[in-house]
Amino acid sequence: MTALDHRSADPIEIATRNWREAGWSDAADGMALITGVVRAQQILVAAVERRLRPLGLTFARFEVLRLLAFSRREALPMGVVGRRLQVHPASVTSAVDRLEADGWVHRTRSADDGRMVLVGLTTQGRSIVEEATARLNELFASLPIDEADVAAANHALTIIRGAAGLEEL
Repeated sequence: MTALDHRSADPIEIATRNWREAGWSDAADGMALITGVVRAQQILVAAVERRLRPLGLTFARFEVLRLLAFSRREALPMGVVGRRLQVHPASVTSAVDRLEADGWVHRTRSADDGRMVLVGLTTQGRSIVEEATARLNELFASLPIDEADVAAANHALTIIRGAAGLEEL
């Protein structure tokens, strides 16, 4: 392999080869998977942010808005939002604080249980989440891999998320 060939090779494939040569063959494929997922995540987050930043949204805040928009009453208890998005309650509070400051959600106490805080979508929030969804759907529909690979990747990531459960939160 020439120096030029080496520079054009996939860096994770090179790292995997180096892992094996260092005697870590039993960990090489796992290293490649984790490193590949982390790098792909960075690439995808950048693509998402390019679409959401002009709207004043992050992906985390978009997820909260979209979840609320999908709910029957466009409102959910804060704890349910965290569980469905698999994020720590403090992250939900932070996202909701910002969304509320922007006028896109509101908080109320549950009529059934006054201790429960509900977060609900405002008219402005409904509008912004639909615009954001349209922008993201353009990205979601244009991934550079075929449907079978998307399905296989989704399956593998579902297994990893399931194995982690919510203990990591």
